[in-house]
Amino acid sequence: MKTTAAHIQKELEAYIDPVKREYLPRFFKTGKGEYGEGDRFLGVVVPNTRIVAKKYKGCDFEVMKELLQSPWHECRLCALLMLVERFKKSGELARKEIYDFYLTQTERINNWDLVDLSAPGIVGEYLKDKPRHDLYRLADSALLWEQRIAVVANWKLIRYGEYLDILALSEKLLQHPHDLMRKAIGWMLRELGKRDKDLLVQFLDKHSTLMPRTMLRYSIEKFPEEERQYYLKRK
Repeated sequence: MKTTAAHIQKELEAYIDPVKREYLPRFFKTGKGEYGEGDRFLGVVVPNTRIVAKKYKGCDFEVMKELLQSPWHECRLCALLMLVERFKKSGELARKEIYDFYLTQTERINNWDLVDLSAPGIVGEYLKDKPRHDLYRLADSALLWEQRIAVVANWKLIRYGEYLDILALSEKLLQHPHDLMRKAIGWMLRELGKRDKDLLVQFLDKHSTLMPRTMLRYSIEKFPEEERQYYLKRK
Protein backbone atom coordinates (compact mmCIF):
# COMPACT_ATOMS: atom_id res chain seq x y z
CA MET A 1 0.00 0.00 0.00
CA LYS A 2 1.34 3.42 -0.92
CA THR A 3 2.16 5.85 1.87
CA THR A 4 0.32 9.16 2.04
CA ALA A 5 3.54 10.92 1.04
CA ALA A 6 3.84 8.72 -2.03
CA HIS A 7 0.22 9.47 -2.90
CA ILE A 8 0.88 13.21 -2.59
CA GLN A 9 3.88 12.88 -4.88
CA LYS A 10 1.67 11.07 -7.39
CA GLU A 11 -0.79 13.94 -7.33
CA LEU A 12 2.03 16.41 -7.88
CA GLU A 13 3.24 14.37 -10.84
CA ALA A 14 -0.14 14.89 -12.52
CA TYR A 15 0.85 18.56 -12.88
CA ILE A 16 4.28 17.97 -14.46
CA ASP A 17 5.17 20.42 -17.21
CA PRO A 18 8.00 18.98 -19.35
CA VAL A 19 9.24 22.47 -20.26
CA LYS A 20 9.46 23.46 -16.60
CA ARG A 21 11.14 20.17 -15.76
CA GLU A 22 13.97 21.10 -18.12
CA TYR A 23 14.10 24.78 -17.12
CA LEU A 24 13.86 24.71 -13.31
CA PRO A 25 17.16 22.91 -12.59
CA ARG A 26 19.00 25.67 -14.44
CA PHE A 27 16.99 28.43 -12.78
CA PHE A 28 17.69 27.07 -9.29
CA LYS A 29 21.40 26.50 -9.95
CA THR A 30 21.60 22.74 -9.45
CA GLY A 31 24.94 22.23 -11.24
CA LYS A 32 28.15 21.10 -9.57
CA GLY A 33 29.40 23.71 -7.13
CA GLU A 34 26.22 25.80 -7.36
CA TYR A 35 24.02 26.56 -4.35
CA GLY A 36 21.32 24.08 -5.41
CA GLU A 37 23.72 21.32 -6.41
CA GLY A 38 21.97 17.99 -6.81
CA ASP A 39 18.41 19.25 -6.38
CA ARG A 40 15.89 17.53 -8.64
CA PHE A 41 12.68 18.92 -10.12
CA LEU A 42 9.50 17.22 -11.26
CA GLY A 43 8.51 20.31 -13.24
CA VAL A 44 5.49 21.50 -11.24
CA VAL A 45 4.80 25.23 -10.88
CA VAL A 46 4.05 26.75 -7.47
CA PRO A 47 0.30 27.42 -7.99
CA ASN A 48 -0.27 23.75 -8.74
CA THR A 49 1.85 22.69 -5.78
CA ARG A 50 -0.37 24.91 -3.63
CA ILE A 51 -3.47 23.09 -4.87
CA VAL A 52 -2.09 19.80 -3.57
CA ALA A 53 -0.78 21.36 -0.35
CA LYS A 54 -4.17 22.84 0.56
CA LYS A 55 -5.81 19.47 0.00
CA TYR A 56 -3.45 17.67 2.37
CA LYS A 57 -2.66 20.36 4.96
CA GLY A 58 -4.22 18.25 7.72
CA CYS A 59 -1.73 15.41 7.37
CA ASP A 60 0.48 14.31 10.27
CA PHE A 61 3.94 15.79 10.70
CA GLU A 62 5.35 12.37 9.80
CA VAL A 63 3.91 12.73 6.30
CA MET A 64 5.44 16.17 5.95
CA LYS A 65 8.75 14.87 7.28
CA GLU A 66 8.72 12.11 4.66
CA LEU A 67 8.01 14.65 1.92
CA LEU A 68 10.83 16.87 3.20
CA GLN A 69 13.23 13.95 2.83
CA SER A 70 12.30 13.62 -0.84
CA PRO A 71 14.94 14.34 -3.49
CA TRP A 72 12.19 16.12 -5.45
CA HIS A 73 12.07 19.86 -4.86
CA GLU A 74 8.31 20.09 -5.32
CA CYS A 75 7.66 17.43 -2.67
CA ARG A 76 9.64 19.43 -0.15
CA LEU A 77 7.88 22.62 -1.18
CA CYS A 78 4.51 20.91 -0.89
CA ALA A 79 5.27 19.88 2.70
CA LEU A 80 6.24 23.45 3.58
CA LEU A 81 3.13 24.90 1.96
CA MET A 82 1.05 22.35 3.88
CA LEU A 83 2.59 23.71 7.08
CA VAL A 84 1.94 27.30 6.06
CA GLU A 85 -1.69 26.54 5.23
CA ARG A 86 -2.23 24.69 8.51
CA PHE A 87 -0.55 27.48 10.49
CA LYS A 88 -3.07 30.01 9.14
CA LYS A 89 -6.00 28.05 10.60
CA SER A 90 -4.38 26.94 13.87
CA GLY A 91 -4.62 28.14 17.45
CA GLU A 92 -1.63 29.14 19.54
CA LEU A 93 -0.71 25.67 20.77
CA ALA A 94 -0.86 24.12 17.30
CA ARG A 95 1.11 27.06 15.89
CA LYS A 96 3.89 26.40 18.38
CA GLU A 97 3.97 22.74 17.32
CA ILE A 98 4.23 23.77 13.66
CA TYR A 99 6.93 26.33 14.45
CA ASP A 100 8.95 23.83 16.50
CA PHE A 101 8.63 21.16 13.82
CA TYR A 102 9.67 23.62 11.11
CA LEU A 103 12.86 24.48 12.97
CA THR A 104 13.78 20.78 13.20
CA GLN A 105 13.63 20.49 9.41
CA THR A 106 15.82 23.38 8.29
CA GLU A 107 18.41 21.16 6.61
CA ARG A 108 15.70 20.13 4.15
CA ILE A 109 14.49 23.71 3.56
CA ASN A 110 17.40 23.92 1.21
CA ASN A 111 16.76 26.37 -1.57
CA TRP A 112 15.81 30.03 -1.59
CA ASP A 113 12.22 29.56 -2.74
CA LEU A 114 11.59 26.95 -0.05
CA VAL A 115 12.72 29.49 2.53
CA ASP A 116 10.93 32.48 1.02
CA LEU A 117 7.57 30.70 0.68
CA SER A 118 7.56 29.36 4.24
CA ALA A 119 9.70 31.39 6.66
CA PRO A 120 7.55 34.57 6.72
CA GLY A 121 4.28 32.69 7.20
CA ILE A 122 5.59 30.41 9.94
CA VAL A 123 8.66 31.90 11.65
CA GLY A 124 7.81 35.57 11.13
CA GLU A 125 4.14 35.14 11.97
CA TYR A 126 4.85 33.08 15.09
CA LEU A 127 7.45 35.51 16.45
CA LYS A 128 5.40 38.67 15.91
CA ASP A 129 4.55 38.87 19.62
CA LYS A 130 7.43 36.82 21.06
CA PRO A 131 11.15 37.16 21.77
CA ARG A 132 13.29 36.84 18.65
CA HIS A 133 16.20 34.77 20.03
CA ASP A 134 15.75 32.12 17.34
CA LEU A 135 16.34 34.68 14.58
CA TYR A 136 19.80 35.47 15.94
CA ARG A 137 20.60 31.81 16.53
CA LEU A 138 19.70 31.04 12.92
CA ALA A 139 21.68 34.04 11.70
CA ASP A 140 24.75 32.64 13.49
CA SER A 141 24.34 29.25 11.83
CA ALA A 142 26.90 27.89 9.39
CA LEU A 143 23.98 26.78 7.19
CA LEU A 144 23.15 29.31 4.47
CA TRP A 145 19.47 28.43 4.45
CA GLU A 146 19.09 28.95 8.20
CA GLN A 147 20.68 32.36 7.79
CA ARG A 148 18.20 33.17 5.03
CA ILE A 149 15.29 32.01 7.22
CA ALA A 150 16.46 34.47 9.91
CA VAL A 151 16.41 37.34 7.43
CA VAL A 152 13.37 36.57 5.28
CA ALA A 153 11.15 35.80 8.30
CA ASN A 154 11.31 39.56 8.86
CA TRP A 155 9.06 40.16 5.87
CA LYS A 156 6.10 39.50 8.18
CA LEU A 157 7.59 41.39 11.11
CA ILE A 158 8.18 44.43 8.92
CA ARG A 159 4.55 44.34 7.86
CA TYR A 160 3.61 44.47 11.54
CA GLY A 161 5.79 47.53 12.03
CA GLU A 162 8.61 45.59 13.74
CA TYR A 163 11.85 46.98 12.31
CA LEU A 164 14.54 46.58 14.95
CA ASP A 165 15.38 42.97 14.15
CA ILE A 166 15.93 43.44 10.44
CA LEU A 167 18.13 46.45 11.15
CA ALA A 168 20.18 44.48 13.68
CA LEU A 169 20.44 41.41 11.44
CA SER A 170 21.36 43.51 8.42
CA GLU A 171 24.16 45.12 10.39
CA LYS A 172 25.28 41.73 11.70
CA LEU A 173 25.33 40.17 8.21
CA LEU A 174 26.35 43.33 6.37
CA GLN A 175 29.28 41.82 4.50
CA HIS A 176 27.91 38.35 3.95
CA PRO A 177 29.92 36.56 1.23
CA HIS A 178 26.98 34.84 -0.51
CA ASP A 179 24.94 36.69 -3.11
CA LEU A 180 21.72 34.95 -2.06
CA MET A 181 22.03 36.50 1.38
CA ARG A 182 23.02 39.88 0.02
CA LYS A 183 19.86 39.88 -2.08
CA ALA A 184 17.70 38.75 0.85
CA ILE A 185 19.02 41.48 3.15
CA GLY A 186 18.63 44.12 0.45
CA TRP A 187 15.09 42.91 -0.20
CA MET A 188 14.14 43.20 3.48
CA LEU A 189 15.71 46.64 3.76
CA ARG A 190 13.72 47.71 0.70
CA GLU A 191 10.53 46.43 2.39
CA LEU A 192 11.45 48.42 5.49
CA GLY A 193 11.99 51.51 3.35
CA LYS A 194 8.48 51.24 1.89
CA ARG A 195 7.11 51.75 5.40
CA ASP A 196 9.73 53.97 7.02
CA LYS A 197 12.03 55.54 4.47
CA ASP A 198 13.71 57.77 7.06
CA LEU A 199 14.83 54.72 9.02
CA LEU A 200 16.27 53.11 5.89
CA VAL A 201 18.06 56.34 4.99
CA GLN A 202 19.62 56.44 8.47
CA PHE A 203 20.84 52.88 7.97
CA LEU A 204 22.23 53.66 4.51
CA ASP A 205 23.96 56.82 5.67
CA LYS A 206 25.77 54.76 8.26
CA HIS A 207 26.45 51.57 6.30
CA SER A 208 26.11 52.05 2.54
CA THR A 209 29.84 52.44 1.92
CA LEU A 210 30.39 48.97 3.41
CA MET A 211 27.43 47.23 1.81
CA PRO A 212 28.08 44.82 -1.06
CA ARG A 213 26.82 46.23 -4.34
CA THR A 214 24.01 43.69 -4.72
CA MET A 215 22.67 44.37 -1.23
CA LEU A 216 22.80 48.11 -1.77
CA ARG A 217 21.09 47.97 -5.16
CA TYR A 218 18.22 45.87 -3.82
CA SER A 219 17.74 48.13 -0.80
CA ILE A 220 17.47 51.36 -2.82
CA GLU A 221 15.53 49.92 -5.75
CA LYS A 222 12.43 52.06 -5.01
CA PHE A 223 14.34 55.30 -4.48
CA PRO A 224 14.14 58.10 -7.07
CA GLU A 225 17.04 57.89 -9.51
CA GLU A 226 18.88 60.87 -8.03
CA GLU A 227 18.88 59.30 -4.56
CA ARG A 228 19.90 55.92 -5.96
CA GLN A 229 22.89 57.46 -7.71
CA TYR A 230 23.89 59.30 -4.54
CA TYR A 231 24.24 56.05 -2.60
CA LEU A 232 25.78 54.12 -5.48
CA LYS A 233 28.44 56.78 -5.92
CA ARG A 234 29.26 57.01 -2.21
CA LYS A 235 31.27 53.84 -2.57
